[in-house]
Amino acid sequence: MSEKPSGDPSSASGLPDDVWEQFIRDTERDIRSSAPKEPSARARMVTERLREQDARGEQPPGWRTGPAWQEMNGRATRRRKLWAVLGVTVAAGLVMVALKPSLLPGDPFGTGDSGTGEAAPLPAETAAPTAAPGASDPETPTLDRPFAGSPALRWADGEAGIVLPEAKSVGAVSADRVEEALKLTKKLLVGTNLDPKTVRGARPAAAFSVLDPKQPELFDELDTGLRSPSREHDPVTLFSRFDPDEVRPAGDVIKTRGRMTFKKGSQGGVAVRADYTFVYPVVRADGPPEVARTIVRRVLDVELADPARYNVTPGRLLLVKYDQEIGNSSCDVYDGYLHPGFPSSRSAGPDPSGPATDPYDRSKDIDHGDGGHCGTVTRT
Repeated sequence: MSEKPSGDPSSASGLPDDVWEQFIRDTERDIRSSAPKEPSARARMVTERLREQDARGEQPPGWRTGPAWQEMNGRATRRRKLWAVLGVTVAAGLVMVALKPSLLPGDPFGTGDSGTGEAAPLPAETAAPTAAPGASDPETPTLDRPFAGSPALRWADGEAGIVLPEAKSVGAVSADRVEEALKLTKKLLVGTNLDPKTVRGARPAAAFSVLDPKQPELFDELDTGLRSPSREHDPVTLFSRFDPDEVRPAGDVIKTRGRMTFKKGSQGGVAVRADYTFVYPVVRADGPPEVARTIVRRVLDVELADPARYNVTPGRLLLVKYDQEIGNSSCDVYDGYLHPGFPSSRSAGPDPSGPATDPYDRSKDIDHGDGGHCGTVTRT
């Protein structure tokens, strides 16, 4: 095809030789590239294998879906599954909240149920209860939860449990004077039952600072009991004290519940009655961390007298009467301390011979009709 065509004078005379040669080379190259070729043996083998895999539904790596796409699809699938799980969880949670709205933190709907009903704090006591507290779950107290299994779990902590009633005038005694008497009574309760020094067996100086020293017989009796305790002069009849060599507090919380009332006094002032129960969790000072609880109920009658008419110290209380009921403390031990019994060991002192009582029952007056016999407690 390299020869020029003959019989066409115009083409022969009109095209230079070099142009004609280039035309011939390009034409031959195009014909060779477009001509059908016999596939090689390797190409035929690969083609056949792919046809067989396609017939079986298989896809080799990099065929139609490369490895990168497979990874991306895997992550997307996991993400979809995760959202599906979250969706189910959220839906289930919404159903639970609908059935029990208090499950939301802070109880935003004001249902009054914290989600742990037995631990929901009780409102302040404003009147005498009509019955003993209901039964609690039989849980064993621990250092982390020293009030587990006790009605006191729902009581206020320490001083927060001593809520003063609204002060009102009583006869000629002004409301301010009544308020002073209530605050002094609270201070006396704290000094005799909640002050850490008092509870650890030290002299209850804070309590003495509230009482009127112009009751010399009272001061002599209390001082004698603290100095030389005995059956006749036992300081635990007024002060909650534990032997630091025997036990130590299980935490910093003492549970408190009770109420105060007031009326016109007999000495030109205001008389206050305080009825409170205190629950003390303790552990042995040098033993295993086993928690025991002692329950002490105290009833005090005090009066803030009129210093203009009576020989009293202004700003001090007269202690008219005091009484107590103690649960879980060794009987007939008069060393000036409370001695709680632990479940794993037998307490000191004689076996109880009196009636069984519920130390949490605040619906009844303190009863000493057992002839002084030591009774048992139904729970601690």
